[in-house]
Amino acid sequence: MTKSNLLREKIDGCGFKLVFVAKQLGISYQAFLKKLNNETEFKTSEVMILKELLHLTDDEVMEIFFGQNVD
Repeated sequence: MTKSNLLREKIDGCGFKLVFVAKQLGISYQAFLKKLNNETEFKTSEVMILKELLHLTDDEVMEIFFGQNVD
């Protein structure tokens, strides 16, 4: 389950709009909202795009998308 609040914080921190992020992922705004609301899951390719777009560390990726911190 995605920690949507952390993902939204990262998106806001970068100054991006959700519509822009959805376009970068190649999905509709509605599809992106479903992923943020944990109705559907992010694909691995989408996680990798978000990692690069939002400058996420490996630890942040694990925490946001896989619900764990890596030591």
